Amino acid sequence: MKRFKIRFLPIDIVYTAEEGENLLDFAMSAGININASCGGFGTCGRCRLKLIEGNIEYRGQRESSGSETDKKEDIILACQSYIKGDAIIEIPIESQIDKEALREKIKTKVLSARYDILSLNTIKPNPIVFKKLINIKLATCEGMDDLSSVIGAIKKEIHKKDIKVRLHALQTLPSTIRDANGVITVTLFDTGHYWELIKIESGDTTKRQYAIALDLGTTTICGRLIDITEKEKDGPRILEELSDYNAQISYGDDVITRIMHTKKKGGLKRLHDAVVKTTNSIMEELIGASGIKKEDIMFIVAAGNTTMTHLFLGVEPTYIMIEPYTPCFLSPPVVRAYDIGINLSCETPIFSFPCVSSYVGGDIVSGIVGSGLNKKDGVNLFIDIGTNGEIVLTGPDWMLCASCSAGPAFEGGGIKCGMRAAKGAIEQIRIDPVTFEPTVLTIGHIKPAGICGSGLIDGIAEMFLSGIILQNGKINRDLGSKRIRQTEGVYEYVICYGKDTLTGKDIVITESDLDNLMRAKAAMFAGCKVLVDVSGIGLDDIDKIIIAGGFGHFIDPFKAQIIGLFPELPVEKFSFIGNASLHGATLCALSKTYAQEAQRVAQMMTNIELSNNKAFMDEFIAAMFLPHTNERLFPNVIKKIKNSIGDKSV
Repeated sequence: MKRFKIRFLPIDIVYTAEEGENLLDFAMSAGININASCGGFGTCGRCRLKLIEGNIEYRGQRESSGSETDKKEDIILACQSYIKGDAIIEIPIESQIDKEALREKIKTKVLSARYDILSLNTIKPNPIVFKKLINIKLATCEGMDDLSSVIGAIKKEIHKKDIKVRLHALQTLPSTIRDANGVITVTLFDTGHYWELIKIESGDTTKRQYAIALDLGTTTICGRLIDITEKEKDGPRILEELSDYNAQISYGDDVITRIMHTKKKGGLKRLHDAVVKTTNSIMEELIGASGIKKEDIMFIVAAGNTTMTHLFLGVEPTYIMIEPYTPCFLSPPVVRAYDIGINLSCETPIFSFPCVSSYVGGDIVSGIVGSGLNKKDGVNLFIDIGTNGEIVLTGPDWMLCASCSAGPAFEGGGIKCGMRAAKGAIEQIRIDPVTFEPTVLTIGHIKPAGICGSGLIDGIAEMFLSGIILQNGKINRDLGSKRIRQTEGVYEYVICYGKDTLTGKDIVITESDLDNLMRAKAAMFAGCKVLVDVSGIGLDDIDKIIIAGGFGHFIDPFKAQIIGLFPELPVEKFSFIGNASLHGATLCALSKTYAQEAQRVAQMMTNIELSNNKAFMDEFIAAMFLPHTNERLFPNVIKKIKNSIGDKSV
C-alpha cells in the first residue's frame, strides 16, 4: 500500500496517509477535528477544505461544496475526498473546531451557575470502589495459602459479604504481600451482592484514591478528576475539570446520523474509537495537570444519552431508531477499562448510568440526581437543551419525562451561518428598533465568524422585537432596510457584512434559518406542554424551571420566552445549573448512596413517547409561531411586542 504525506494548514503539521483513505476519516484519525454535520454523506457542506496543491480525488458534486468562487479556489468536501498522493490542505476558519473557546466558556461561566447545588464537601465519601489498609500474617506452615490469608484479614476488618477475587489481583498477590511484609492496601468493589478484590498494593496507599466522572455529550465530553478520600480538612474535591469536543461530531451532529453511520462498513468501530480517543485524551490531561499517578484512578462513572452509552461501550445501537425503538440495554453492565480501550489499569471498573428509554438516557438520570430534583418539594420542570432535548416534570412522588428531537439548530447546525460556540461565534445581538442596525458580541471579542445557538436565539428575539420578522417567522418585506434582502430566492437579514467578518463573507439569518429554529423551539415547548397536560396541572403550577447543559446556561430566559422556547413564567423561577449530568456523576463517584438513588430515579421515571403522539403533534403545530398561536400562553410577551412595534405587525 502506497503512503503519502498530507500537510494541514494553518496548523502546519504533516501526517502520513495510505492511498485511497477518505480525507475526513484520515483527519479524524490524526486528531484533526473538522466540522461535519451529515455523517459523511456530503449533504451539509460543513467539512470544506482548500486544496492548495497535490493529488486528491474528489468524488462529490462540485456544487455541493459551495459557490462558483469555491470551485475556482479548489474548495472540496473532506468527506467526499480520497487521498491519491502528497497534498497540502488548508482548513478554512469556518471548518475548524475551536476547543479552547469551549474550555474558556466552561471555566468562566458554567461553573459560576447561580443555583444552590449540593456542596461536594458536605458529602461523606462512601464510594462503590474503595481502598482498605490490611495487615496479614504470612503463612508459617504447610497447608496455608496466601489468598486465604488475605481474604481472612479483609473479613476480620470489615465483617462483610462474600469476597471474589479477580485474576489480575491473584497474579500479583504472592510477591506484593511479601514485599510489604504483610502491610497491604486492597481495592474492593462493592457489586451489591458480593465484594470483588480487584487490586493489591504494598504498604498504605489509602490517601491516594481518585475517580473520574464523565459526561458523554453528543457534542462535547466533559471530565472531572475527583478526590474520594475522607478529608480531615475542607479541601477541593474536584482536582481538575476539562472538556473537549466529541470526536464523533465529524460523523454527524445528531445521534440518528451517527446510528446510520454505524451501518457502514467499520462504522461502529470508528464511532466507538472516536469517543474513546476523546475520553482518553481528556483523562490524560486531567491526570497530567493534577500530578497524580494513573494507577491511583480507581474507577470511572460515565453519564450519557442512550445512544452515546451504546457507542461508548461499543454496542450496536441500530434498533434505537427503528420502531418500537428498542435499545440493547437500559441498565448497562459494569465493564473494565481494558475491554473498551480506556487507558487505565486493565481492571479499572467503568460504571454507566441507567437509561429510561431509547431517547431519555443516563445523562438525564444523572442530571436529576445532580440537581437534587428527586428530593425537592413542589412541581419542577427540568429542561436539557441540545440536539436531542430532554424534559422531566417532577412532582412530590412522580416523574414524567420525554425526549424532543429538536435537531442541531441550537448547536448552530442546519443554519446558514451557524457554528458551534468557538472564538468568533456571535453569542449576543442587539438591534435598534428604529434603524434596524445590529450590535454583536462574539466569543473571544474578535471579528465574527458565524452565529452559535445562544446568539441565534438572541438574534431572532431581537428581530421579532424590532419588527424585522413576523409571527409566522417570515421576514417583513416592507421595512425598507438595506439589511433585508433576497438572495437566490430566500429572504435574509444581514447581521454583519463581509468586510467586518473573520471569513470575509456576510453573516446572515435567513428565513430557512428561522424555520429551523422555530421547529426546534416548537418541539421543546410542545414537549413541555404535553408533560404538563398529562400530569393534570397547569403551567402556572410550576414552581421552578431548571435549565441544564452547557449550552442552556448561555440562554437569556427572557429572550427564550420572546420566541416561545420557554413557558412564560417569572424570570426568578428559572435556574441555570450548568452541566447537571457531570455533577450527578460526581455525586455518584463520591458515594454509592447516590449511585443507588440513580437506579431508583431511572425506575421512577415514566417516559411519554412523543414520536407518534397526536397531542404532541397538535402542540408542535400550535408552537410554530412566535411566540405561539395561543396568545393567552404568552400575554406579557404579546404586550411587549405590541408596545414595541404596534398592533399591525403582531
